[in-house]
Amino acid sequence: MIKRNIFKNIGPLDHRYSLRDEFKDYSTYLSEEAKVKYQATVELALVKALAKRGICSQEVATQVEKAVKEITPEEVYKEERKTKHNIRALVNCIQHKVSEEAKPYIHFTTTSFDIVDTANSLRYKEATEELILPTLKELEKLLMEIALREKETVQVGRTHGQHAVPITFGFAIAEYVSRLGNTIQDIEESSKQLKGKIAGAVGAYNASHLFFDQPESFEADVLAELDLEASTHSTQIVEPEYITNFVHYLTSCFGVIANFSDDMRHLQRSEIGEVGEYFDEDQVGSSTMPHKRNPINYENVKSMWKEFMPRMMTVYQDQISEHQRDLTNSASSRFIPEIIVGLLSSVNRLIRVGEKLVVDHDNMKKNFAQNKELVVAEPLYILLASYGHPDAHEVVRKLTLEAEETGQTLRKLVQTKEELKPYWEQFNQKQRELLVNPEKYIGISVDKTEKIVKSWSNKLDIELTG
Repeated sequence: MIKRNIFKNIGPLDHRYSLRDEFKDYSTYLSEEAKVKYQATVELALVKALAKRGICSQEVATQVEKAVKEITPEEVYKEERKTKHNIRALVNCIQHKVSEEAKPYIHFTTTSFDIVDTANSLRYKEATEELILPTLKELEKLLMEIALREKETVQVGRTHGQHAVPITFGFAIAEYVSRLGNTIQDIEESSKQLKGKIAGAVGAYNASHLFFDQPESFEADVLAELDLEASTHSTQIVEPEYITNFVHYLTSCFGVIANFSDDMRHLQRSEIGEVGEYFDEDQVGSSTMPHKRNPINYENVKSMWKEFMPRMMTVYQDQISEHQRDLTNSASSRFIPEIIVGLLSSVNRLIRVGEKLVVDHDNMKKNFAQNKELVVAEPLYILLASYGHPDAHEVVRKLTLEAEETGQTLRKLVQTKEELKPYWEQFNQKQRELLVNPEKYIGISVDKTEKIVKSWSNKLDIELTG
């Protein structure tokens, strides 16, 4: 067993972001040890299918199953130093642990990437089911709870960085409930589409056809042991679009949480101060300014996204393989687990931060109050137009300029303009109330928030407390 001080590792995922307990869960599916384990599991599935067809005995399958349980990455890597071939090294290590009778049936009729691609599909599929989806749904549930809690908290809307018409903070969070929910569904569906292959060196079943009249049926038997289906067409590799689509949706999900983090980061600006990260008693925000409380967690998520999002370009490039296969994806595809770990690390960070999210309701009211009187420009213009004013937008635009110059409110100015009084008199009580109380001009923010949360709670089978 190789033991290494984590601070001698090169990759920051392994020394900076591996110090939390959840990293042990990542390694179950995404480590080099896991990769070897899953490849050995595919070799075992092959022998089990052979035994079921009477090509080898059940005793052979039992021996191989025992050997596979004993395989370690250390011995495989040691063997690879001799073979200069990772799958041949794995096969040799399994063969070293079984009888002479069993040895011929290990890796029988297969090529290396029957094992590699099938093992990757299997581990990414299981990682999705057991790790990725539960973690994402935990964040989704947290966002749902925040959205419902703050569904009536009035917040000024912002477009282009400028104050717009009001919404509620819960409505703002509901945006991310929906966007994250969509990507969760996409990840789940694309993971179910991950395929395997037992089709041989060029995908034409040349070797297996020597023994089976219907080699595709044999392939299906092997993959059924792993709860996988075969790629529609294979060369030496599985069609790359399955894994490309899967990683694409992971990357898209990363973009959603990066956008959320960016929004939360900006809302923590000193001049805005509408939300805040909980700071521990001994936490330091700046090495030189003791008063600072930097939004480090949200900034970290965006920083991680900046690192891993561009790697999607490499995955797209790995779609290209000359003729029946070249080796140009053999190194680059090994980094896909890092994309998954980067995403999960960021999602877990947001869960920890979100559980202690501080909403400053006073600052939200103060920020809204800055331009609350100008907010009525939109409903005023629309109401004037609805009652027949021929140029309502231009009239209200000029009124806003006058309001800014004189300090008068729009609703007061409207009532002083003789040409506008007839329109004002036609407004009903509800319409006038919106102009007097701009904080009520939030549309269906509350209802929409509830609707979004309920919909995604049902779609994703997330049970909310309270």
